[in-house]
Amino acid sequence: MADSLAPIPSPAEIRQARADNPKARDRDLADSLGITEADLVAAYVGHGVTRINAHPDQLMPLIPALGEVMALTRNDACVHEKVGTYTDYHANPHAGSVLNPDIDLRTFPKYWVHGFVVEKTTDTGTRRSIQVFDQAGDAVHKIWMRENSDLAAFEALKDALRLPEQDSTLVLEPRPATEAAKVDASKADELRTEWAAMTDTHQFLRMVGRLGMNRLGAYRTVGAPHARLLDKTAFQTMLEGVVAQELGIMIFVGNRGMIQIHTGPIFKLMPMGPWQNIMDPGFNLHLRADKIAEVWAVDKPTSRGRAVSVEAFDEDGGLILQIFGLQKPGAEFRDRWNALVEALPSAQVEEVA
Repeated sequence: MADSLAPIPSPAEIRQARADNPKARDRDLADSLGITEADLVAAYVGHGVTRINAHPDQLMPLIPALGEVMALTRNDACVHEKVGTYTDYHANPHAGSVLNPDIDLRTFPKYWVHGFVVEKTTDTGTRRSIQVFDQAGDAVHKIWMRENSDLAAFEALKDALRLPEQDSTLVLEPRPATEAAKVDASKADELRTEWAAMTDTHQFLRMVGRLGMNRLGAYRTVGAPHARLLDKTAFQTMLEGVVAQELGIMIFVGNRGMIQIHTGPIFKLMPMGPWQNIMDPGFNLHLRADKIAEVWAVDKPTSRGRAVSVEAFDEDGGLILQIFGLQKPGAEFRDRWNALVEALPSAQVEEVA
């Protein structure tokens, strides 16, 4: 995280630091320099990086021509990677979407502020990507070209969206703090009544906001059977159960500007140090399990049946990821998923009323 009190190194100093640390991850190098990842990318404008219009209504219609690419959305604790083509984009000033079986996204345009086309020379050739950052310089979404992606379409996109001003420094805003859990025990009964009356999961955030709470605060307030705090080991147990039973699930990972969704089974779990990795063809997930502070089993009523999820939060109360059981014609896994979640161990702490 960038330190706003420290002097910001110049673009030339940033490039030298990269040359001195060629194997450092971008986020790690940026943190060591007291800058954001967007600052690091911008330092290379004119050196393999081109600033482009970042608005999804301008960018998304040009992505399908690239063919097969890799979509990457992350937050501080989790990275979600999907391979596919970007088709069926639906523009919306508040929340747009890309809707297809492989690339399933929800875009929040006001956070798509700084855009770049990145062409980086490596030992194995040129790596090409499109990278979008928010007002604070945090990554919103990245699109990585693959071996069979269309290079002519990539060049056309760069030319079409290139900004007149190609500055190598950014004017950023302070990063907003993660909102802590907003609990209100005095409204627990009202929350439980309104919770039981839900018919769609999309009603949830409006409901808790009306009651002066947020997601995590509502979970802590409402209590079982609507929301049950799990032992932190339950997340790994859940993943192993999904693999063993070959369950279809939906995995949601997001940040302020994007939510990315995987729908289907998972097959290959590969723990490595603090990372829990899913390494499947067309889908990778990299989760910092050590950053999980709370795991909740959540049960919301809908007109189509129960929507049961397992959700992980960090120590600041930020949502890391959500997992639901898949339920659609030809892929009906909800009952087995619900049973798996119900069997997960509860946390050995006093319940919040």
